[in-house]
Amino acid sequence: MTQLLQGRIAIVTGAGRGLGRAHALELARHGAKVLVNDMDAGRPDSGAQAVVDAIRAAGGDALAHGADVTDPQQVQAMVAAAAGRWGRVDILVNNAGILRDKTFAKMSLEDFRLVVEVHLMGAMHCTQAVWNAMRAQNYGRIVMTTSSSGLYGNFGQANYGAAKMALVGLMQTLALEGERHGVHVNCLAPTAATAMTEGLLDERALALLTPSSVSPALVALVAENAPNRTILMAGAGSFEQAHITMTRGICLDGADLSANVLIGRLDEVADREEETVPATGFDQLRHEIAKVQACQVEKL
Repeated sequence: MTQLLQGRIAIVTGAGRGLGRAHALELARHGAKVLVNDMDAGRPDSGAQAVVDAIRAAGGDALAHGADVTDPQQVQAMVAAAAGRWGRVDILVNNAGILRDKTFAKMSLEDFRLVVEVHLMGAMHCTQAVWNAMRAQNYGRIVMTTSSSGLYGNFGQANYGAAKMALVGLMQTLALEGERHGVHVNCLAPTAATAMTEGLLDERALALLTPSSVSPALVALVAENAPNRTILMAGAGSFEQAHITMTRGICLDGADLSANVLIGRLDEVADREEETVPATGFDQLRHEIAKVQACQVEKL
């Protein structure tokens, strides 16, 4: 097997079990040295230490670290530990997460804030801690862990969905800002049977949804030839790419520029036959202006 990540230095957050564990093991299998982050890493019998032991037993190099991703100072110390041991950090996998599922009517502000703090702010803290060094070395691979709950919604997951879609927005901008410095930023939307999915699926589905079936997608997003600004979906050996698209839409002006007319033509606005993917938010604005100007010319 070709080792796609030989000599690369990776940090994986929330890697003591589940998806994070599978990611850490797969990165190491492809030659990366891995800092295995998990909040229980300080205990001798921790999941993080077990992952480190497995990597070392297979001939790899790994280090456990117990930083809380919601604490910027702990995150800075984690990145310093990786750089101090191996000289640099090439790969960051923002995987740490929690669930506090409830319908919005029953959800407390504390549960909403905590989920956003761990998923969104935790990823931000970790990314900020490696960002300038990756830019300076003209190389970096960063993965945000999003979810179909953010992309498409899921009952009882308003907090989780909001945080996961926010990570897509963070990825979109950082991918633009990092590209000229060799820093690629992508999103992985995994589907796997982990502690976060217990009780939600039947046994046959759970047997298919192994964390290890997702991790090849993670490697693809952090390899030398990794894409940039990609939302890659993975589960049970199935892989898809998600896009945030824009329909062709319609133009309204004069007396027709009204809510009544728009409501009557919403089906046309929603027609996806000629939908596109704007390159940036500003590109979407230019597209709208150009479309309106073209509509005006047609009416002359």
